Amino acid sequence: MILKVTVAYDGYNYSGWQRQENALGIQEVIENCLSKIHKTKIEIVSSGRTDAKVHAKGQVFHFEPVIQMPCRNVQNALNTLLPDDIRILKVEEEKDSFHARFSAISKRYDYICTYDIDNPFIYRYAQKLYTKVNIDKMIEASQYLIGEHDFKSFSSSKIDPRKPTVKKIFRIDIKEEGKNIHFIFEGNGFLRYQVRMMTGTLLAAGKNQIEPMDVKRMLEAKNKEVCRYNAHPYGLYLMEVKYE
Repeated sequence: MILKVTVAYDGYNYSGWQRQENALGIQEVIENCLSKIHKTKIEIVSSGRTDAKVHAKGQVFHFEPVIQMPCRNVQNALNTLLPDDIRILKVEEEKDSFHARFSAISKRYDYICTYDIDNPFIYRYAQKLYTKVNIDKMIEASQYLIGEHDFKSFSSSKIDPRKPTVKKIFRIDIKEEGKNIHFIFEGNGFLRYQVRMMTGTLLAAGKNQIEPMDVKRMLEAKNKEVCRYNAHPYGLYLMEVKYE
């Protein structure tokens, strides 16, 4: 039996999702709690990594339990042991063929920017905007990113060159909500830094630093050196992972 787990976390105090040797990752915290519950080492497999200070409202991981117990009991036991900035939202039984990463059909990431620059409680959760941005120009620029493209220009230089860089973006929504600018990205998958680099580039268009057509040129260049924009990690949220 496989257990599928949906987890939310405030990533500001962590060095990302992945277990690491010299820093604390969210994966390690959860695995330590599961290992206490099962009294043996438990490893989990996620839908994908999130970077340092990136948040999640719908990250998904799976694992094989050693001790059989109702899903609600697993959820309660984990939430009792986990710190308050990591919360288990749901535990479900799945077929043995389920895989948190490879069974996923799409992911949604949201990015939040804010004009509320004097709010001392928001700096962990949104990128501050010190000048007004042009929403219409950002929407125009975003249209070049929708569809199936090679997103090499919008990816980390650390990505293995053998890794495919073609992804499909289903939608990009950009809305002004009070003092916030809300970006929504949904696609079949994303490269490391891709959402942050797309956001940073769209913000550059909104600030009149580049023209919308420049986004098309960056995309077509398929060169990691052409895009120098990368939004801060703490405005990014993994919202949902969808499965069949």
